[in-house]
Amino acid sequence: MASPGHASPVVSPSQSLQAKPSEGALSQAPLRPSAPPSLSRARAIALVATCTTAMVVNVSNSTAISISLPMIGRDINIPQDQLQWLLSAYALSSGCLLLFFGRLADLHGRKKAFVLGMFTQLVFALGCGFASSGITLDVLRGFQGLGAAAAIPSALGCLAHSFPPSRARTIAFSTFAAGAPVGGAFGIIVGGVVTQLSDDHWRGTFFMAAGLSALTLIGGLLSMSPDKVDWEADRRVDWIGAALVTAGLVLIVFVLGQGQIAPHQWRTPYIIATLVIGVFLVAVFLVWEHHLEKASSDPNRPKSIWTPPPLMKLSLWSRAKGRVAVVLAIAFLNWAGFLSWSLWAQLYYQNYLGLSAIHTMVRFIPMFITGILCNFFVALVVARLPLVIFVVSGTLITAGAAMLFALINPSATYWAFGFPSTVLIVFGADFVYSAGTIFLAKIANHGEHSVVGALFQTMTQIGTAFGLTITTIVFDRVVISESAKLGTTLNADASNAPAAADLKGYRAAQWTSAAFALLAAILAALFLRGVGIVGHERRREPRDSDETIAVLHRSQDTAREKPIVTETVA
Repeated sequence: MASPGHASPVVSPSQSLQAKPSEGALSQAPLRPSAPPSLSRARAIALVATCTTAMVVNVSNSTAISISLPMIGRDINIPQDQLQWLLSAYALSSGCLLLFFGRLADLHGRKKAFVLGMFTQLVFALGCGFASSGITLDVLRGFQGLGAAAAIPSALGCLAHSFPPSRARTIAFSTFAAGAPVGGAFGIIVGGVVTQLSDDHWRGTFFMAAGLSALTLIGGLLSMSPDKVDWEADRRVDWIGAALVTAGLVLIVFVLGQGQIAPHQWRTPYIIATLVIGVFLVAVFLVWEHHLEKASSDPNRPKSIWTPPPLMKLSLWSRAKGRVAVVLAIAFLNWAGFLSWSLWAQLYYQNYLGLSAIHTMVRFIPMFITGILCNFFVALVVARLPLVIFVVSGTLITAGAAMLFALINPSATYWAFGFPSTVLIVFGADFVYSAGTIFLAKIANHGEHSVVGALFQTMTQIGTAFGLTITTIVFDRVVISESAKLGTTLNADASNAPAAADLKGYRAAQWTSAAFALLAAILAALFLRGVGIVGHERRREPRDSDETIAVLHRSQDTAREKPIVTETVA
């Protein structure tokens, strides 16, 4: 984007990214993105509401179930050490297939992918509600996660395509971002109420998810514009890359979830082997994608089943002088801290203080309210403040909230530690998601909005798994150490740990959560200072700094130096 004093015309980010022709391709007409559909105000509001509800459903599908785990285990006889699979099965399928489904959505239609994803969530949520065994429930939860993997990147792609760079896009992305923290709080709140009060007990949580999925499905059918697939684009699918990255991420996330509870923990042979294989597959995926991107840049290379367009261009990470990679790393770290805080705060209330599910739920209500207010704030000022302000302030506030909980005094009132911590914890999630996704939408080329959204969402999912793993290790080590100091030998499930040892474990886990958020703040302060403003005041003249767009590609200057010769179709 040219600065206000620059003589060149102002172009949108996606246009500038498309302007650079590859060598030897001057005789070909460049692919032009189709014009965004013209939406009425009512339809635009319905579209944003539908996409945001999809995010709420996705996140609440984890948090609502987590608060119901003890009752599920008792009702259908699931062993304590196997309950985690009800969360892991959903996380594995929803997190590890995001890139693949994001690519399919960009190629074959985002509305189709969204509708199919929400229908999948609806069907398998109902199935979960009628499940009568642990194995059945685990399998159905895995299929339920497939729906989220298809719906979320499609929703992001729909918003990016339907709202060109403008204040409307800023509001749309800020509202969508509210779905993550609001969905987390909503799941805990409503899950607690349903679990305590409904006739079906824990099954009511799944029926609630099915009802929300049905409403979102109807909303997608009515509010989303028909898909307009670019038939001139190369629509081949990188099946090899999809298999490599999906298998690799599944194995890594599996290890992160099971390493601490395996028979010999991280020294268990199958844990070590699985981790090595998972990392190897992801490394091979990166090499393969580099090969495909290099092959696709050669216009004289004949098409082959071995050289489809890459599932994910590695050059995407280096755009904006590598700041895309920084934003993705910050998302990873912030979600590691945010979701770890949520888990250990919940366990503290239920296991340490002995509160019921509904009393625990009440303590998370401030997070729900703050999440909504934060995104209203972002929508109002994101066009006036640079990206670094949002990310640094948000992650620092999240770190402060975790520190506050780490200092908690069980004898003190909730209003002294728990309440302010719950109010502050969502700032990082809201600010990073809102401003971060707006930034990524700017640098995305035509036809890759869903993939970019999927990549961001994948980093948050892996960050969550990583954060929960590290904080669990810290908690366990501290409890073991403190129990030994108090002369207590722990049993297999550490249920006889002294209360003082448990308290120190909870505090240590929260200090670790704070460390993740602090590291994210440091990265933002060091590497995002020159990005500038990512929001928009007006549709025609978006207010961006030179750094936000100009550093992405030198395409505008190249386009002036190398005029594109279009080919006339007879």
